Amino acid sequence: MAETGKAKTITIISGKGGTGKTSVTAAFASLAAPVVVADCDVDAANLHLLLSPTVKNTVEFYAMPAARINQDLCTGCGTCHDLCRYEAILVDDDKYTVDSLGCEACLVCKENCPEQAIEAVERLAGHWYLSQARTGPMVHASLGIAQENSGKLVTEVRKAAAEVAESNGLGMVLVDGPPGIGCAVMASLTGADLVIAVTEATQSGLKDLMRVHDLCQHFKIPIHIIINKCDLNPDVTNTVRQWAKGKNAPIIGEIPYDTAFTKAMIEGKTIVEYKSSRIGDRLKEMWQEVVHTLA
Repeated sequence: MAETGKAKTITIISGKGGTGKTSVTAAFASLAAPVVVADCDVDAANLHLLLSPTVKNTVEFYAMPAARINQDLCTGCGTCHDLCRYEAILVDDDKYTVDSLGCEACLVCKENCPEQAIEAVERLAGHWYLSQARTGPMVHASLGIAQENSGKLVTEVRKAAAEVAESNGLGMVLVDGPPGIGCAVMASLTGADLVIAVTEATQSGLKDLMRVHDLCQHFKIPIHIIINKCDLNPDVTNTVRQWAKGKNAPIIGEIPYDTAFTKAMIEGKTIVEYKSSRIGDRLKEMWQEVVHTLA
């Protein structure tokens, strides 16, 4: 769906994992194709499992620098050890070293070393990829094990997706956001024109939806809601309806539990590509509602 001017950005999030957020994103990507898709769940990216992208370009991602002690200059005074509140300075036989996993890159040790024996070194924390999926260009990433700065990596992914949309003349970016309400989620919301929150008919799903709504309210981003597995607990589903009505947050669709989602994933397809089904039809109706909202 191409248009002139800046591409519209839709961010699909959930307050918790396992709500079906990625399956909904993949389905919408199939319906919107050609569209730019950005998988911003960089800690546990899995949208590529459904869209099967071919990687065209790989870019290294560097996190905050870590401290490193130059043993030729270190006199063993212990100043760095005394100042490190994260206990990342290790001592073994009067030799001081930095635990790279424990270092929080505050660099207090570097600034206060009397011998200037500590330097800041870059850390390769992961990669992000520019790929081509069957739905269009895709930007996704992989954060290394125990690495930090996921919010910064999300920002890199979103920035690249916006540039790809502009260079390819595509009018929409679909962002598969991370779960929760933390730094990475806030980074995925930046500049979004619409947020779609996918929740489920559980008490934890409802509580997390409330937190997501508050976050969107803070950033003044309109939010639409999809209730997945709506038939698992009708009482909770009804509570979500009443709460959403009180918050003027439209529910654009409800999806009953259906094993077709799993069967589609096994075949590497989105639910709307899998076969004709009531779930696919409902998602098509939801997508039309989204398009109408952004028109």
